[in-house]
Amino acid sequence: MKINFKKTYKFAIKSALYISLFSTGFVLMLMSLFYKNQLEHQIAFGIIFIISIYIFSFLVLQYRVERFIYRRVKKIYDEVSLLESTTLINQPITTDMETLSREVKKFATDKKLEIEMLEIREQYRREFLGNVSHELKTPLFTVQGYVSTLLDGAMDDKHIRKKYLKRAEKGVERLIYIVEDLDMITKLESGDLDLNMTDFDIVELIQNVFDLLEMKADKKKIKLAFESKNVQSVVVRGDQDRIQQVLENLIVNSIKYGKEGGLTEVGVVNLTKKKVLIRISDNGEGVEKQNIPRLFERFYRVDKSGTRSEGGSGLGLAIVKHIIEAHKEKVYVESEFGIGSEFSFTLEKAFKAQKNDVKKS
Repeated sequence: MKINFKKTYKFAIKSALYISLFSTGFVLMLMSLFYKNQLEHQIAFGIIFIISIYIFSFLVLQYRVERFIYRRVKKIYDEVSLLESTTLINQPITTDMETLSREVKKFATDKKLEIEMLEIREQYRREFLGNVSHELKTPLFTVQGYVSTLLDGAMDDKHIRKKYLKRAEKGVERLIYIVEDLDMITKLESGDLDLNMTDFDIVELIQNVFDLLEMKADKKKIKLAFESKNVQSVVVRGDQDRIQQVLENLIVNSIKYGKEGGLTEVGVVNLTKKKVLIRISDNGEGVEKQNIPRLFERFYRVDKSGTRSEGGSGLGLAIVKHIIEAHKEKVYVESEFGIGSEFSFTLEKAFKAQKNDVKKS
């Protein structure tokens, strides 16, 4: 490891000046006491003495400071391997104490922030592994239980055999669903999932999602509707299949946590000539304020009881966030506990729609 050495003379210059002034003043005072009538000699002696003592002090101090700082700081640089990955190692070691202190303080602050970030990531990693384990364990144990029961003798009863195999199949389907969602998030995060960008009518797509989820909503007597009765078609640009997945996840989420007999409304708002905002709001149970920032984390559950009254992989909102960000757009959430929630995201209008807006204006 090569270390550059930057010489600075500020400390030695000031220190040598102080020593010289003090020494010269002290010597002149002694000479005035012992040699009272030789003023010219005293002045000449003083000038020679102050120059000599200043040069000597400067050389000694500069040498000692360089040796002291360079040797000790270099040893620290050599021993602390963490310094290899910092910008501090790329800077020359200075003998100026103020500059050195500032650099070391900045380094310490940066390292503290890095450690805090690592601790946060480690906590997130533990939570994530715990959540994955929980999500996979439930269907695995379900499948294992039904298969074990069949192997223990229930196989001979045709009615029980069919019923248990169907239940085991549901458990396997849930496992596949979770794994597929995890695979999608991994691809989205790594940028391996290509988006098929096309122009499509977002209002028509929302209506298709309403039709798909109508039966699910009817089970809880939840009405799916547009905010406006006279909603007009808006052509946007994006990956239609992925945006449909976003809409399905958000509307399914509103149905899951909506109150029975409630309402889920979807609004399409023209933000600008180039952007449109899609809002999905409900009058369900809502989310407490402290939980809102973590809603889009994988497997994060507001309910910490460890049970799920509703199905799903626990990855729906995380997938929503990644798909919208892959479109280089934003997703938002507003919620008030006991009143309801609103999720919204932006999309770019298609070029034709942008031209029509310009003509209207």
